[in-house]
Amino acid sequence: MPISYPDRVELANIPTPLQHLARTSEHLGVEVFIKRDDLTGSGLSGNKVRKLEFLMAEARELSADTVITCGGEQSNHCRATALAAAKLGMSSLLLLRTKDPQNPPALTGNILLDRLVGAEIVWISHEDYRRRGELFIEHAARLRREGKNPYVVPEGGSNARGAWGYVRCMEELTDQLPGDASTTVVHACGSGGTSAGLLLGARMLNLNPEQWRLAAINVCDDAAYFETVINRIIGNFPEATGEFNQADDHLEIVDGYVGRGYAKSQPEELTCLRDLARREAIVLDPVYSGKAFFGMTQQLAASPDRFGSRIVFLHTGGIFGLFPAADQLAPLL
Repeated sequence: MPISYPDRVELANIPTPLQHLARTSEHLGVEVFIKRDDLTGSGLSGNKVRKLEFLMAEARELSADTVITCGGEQSNHCRATALAAAKLGMSSLLLLRTKDPQNPPALTGNILLDRLVGAEIVWISHEDYRRRGELFIEHAARLRREGKNPYVVPEGGSNARGAWGYVRCMEELTDQLPGDASTTVVHACGSGGTSAGLLLGARMLNLNPEQWRLAAINVCDDAAYFETVINRIIGNFPEATGEFNQADDHLEIVDGYVGRGYAKSQPEELTCLRDLARREAIVLDPVYSGKAFFGMTQQLAASPDRFGSRIVFLHTGGIFGLFPAADQLAPLL
């Protein structure tokens, strides 16, 4: 029975390509495909765009004229939200986390694109970011006093509405994959919405968990944190089908690859990113897809059959976050 989706606005170039990585498959000793969600657009690119199709549709239904969201200083999500807002004739306000709000980072990467499309940026400290829910309320109230009608998009677009984007991606993927080999979809997990959507899609499509597995490699926090986040998202989903339990579900959270911390790279992660670019001409980002791909290779080095006979690596985009890491990459080039 076909899935009935809520309204969405068309922002993403989908379906995105599914490509076989022949040289990487030989290198890693397992069949590897890559789902190119970095190609959902140019500036308006990456995995966040799928979620924003459903979130911005709701914003329009509510006659919003301004969207508010939050993230790190080089947030792919905030950049995508700002561009989506501009495309739909709305304004955007971004709460960006940085070490010293009085001395914000240089105008490069995602920040440059945020400014280019006219986003209002409010720089906040790591401490203030912990109370981002309160800040959303405060800034929404200010905008209403100014005669605006704001709509809040949560961190990463990761709520039940946004999760529809990756229900749709899971359906798309099952249509694209050749044969019936058991498959593990490996992906980066930074706010939980992509993982929740893939899990919900697998359930709604009644996929066999022995044939379709999901491996989320968290790039911040830990597995326990994301279990809570994913359960919250699917608990609010209109067609929720029970709690998420790693022991007997499609999804496993693969912990241990946060490294130096969120958006902080280690030389071995950047070396892995460089090597894939040279082997396949595919560019990952250092914050999400680079860490996840590195984690996947480390798991395979320890156990070649770790993810079964076939892997789909979900490339979630983020190329603009690569440019601020140029100084770290330079010694490896």
